[in-house]
Amino acid sequence: MASFEQAASLAARRAVDGVKDKFSPEERAEAVRRIEEEELNYLPGPDTIKEKLIRMCRENKAAALSAGILAVMAAAIIFADKLAVYDPNAVNLMERLLPPSKAHWCGTDDLGRDIFTRILYGGRVSLLVGVIPTTISMVIGIILGMISGYIRQLEAVIMRLADIVLAFPSIVLAMVVMYTLGATTTNIFIALSMIGWAKTARVVRSQTLSIREQEFVEAARGMGVKKWTIMFRHILPNCLPSLIVLFTLNIPDAILSEANLSFLGVGTQPPDSSWGLMVSQARTFAQSSPWMLIFPSLAILIMVLALNFLGDGLRDVMDPHGR
Repeated sequence: MASFEQAASLAARRAVDGVKDKFSPEERAEAVRRIEEEELNYLPGPDTIKEKLIRMCRENKAAALSAGILAVMAAAIIFADKLAVYDPNAVNLMERLLPPSKAHWCGTDDLGRDIFTRILYGGRVSLLVGVIPTTISMVIGIILGMISGYIRQLEAVIMRLADIVLAFPSIVLAMVVMYTLGATTTNIFIALSMIGWAKTARVVRSQTLSIREQEFVEAARGMGVKKWTIMFRHILPNCLPSLIVLFTLNIPDAILSEANLSFLGVGTQPPDSSWGLMVSQARTFAQSSPWMLIFPSLAILIMVLALNFLGDGLRDVMDPHGR
């Protein structure tokens, strides 16, 4: 016995057969074209990155709040010259180790410098250390990951090099680089870039191995498109959602690594300031003047947590298979 759908389809075909002779082929083609255009209007549009971000803010309140906190912190750090009342490096021994007050919101340190002002200016170093080395390491990791995933002859060499980098604890490898090159902000960028590319290369390689077997890549290869064009025009755009998430999750790792290096004395050096250096300098006064330790530590904690919550939210909307 025929199902209802089969009966309906049969009735529709008979109805069409009964009236199609009354219209010319041009009229029938025009009717089909109009029906196809109407059907396209009901199809869902492409899910752009902007729409994904809007959906993330609507569905994940923690990620939306984290994005707002990061925007406020970034604006305060960038416009520190406008917000700060005091000179971050001005020594005033008459006001040393003052507790938080209206004049000094976060108190003063052992040299009488305003801690809130130093947090704002130190955030510039911490933010740059988070963004610049992460960007450099991701560019290196993307290139090497796509090469190892698409050009199989070079896969063993690149992946064994990545295994060597991942075999060492990142902080130990960064310390070796800093001891070798010297403790400067530029060398921090170099050290963190050298230790951060391996994880990105592994992620990009795994996605390249999957994407290179899909039909549109096979079609491009069959049309004679060059390897580099296929990698950067066809494979890389399909890796972007995962790379955006990875970028937001690698920034807090770089900030914490810089804080650890500064805490150990091989990171940012005075008179420059960073949050990790402020925590290191406050160790001696942790009991007598705890605000010197609390407020820089809170700045690191808030930024790292906000970046991690934002990364989790982006992962949910960018990579639905990972939910």
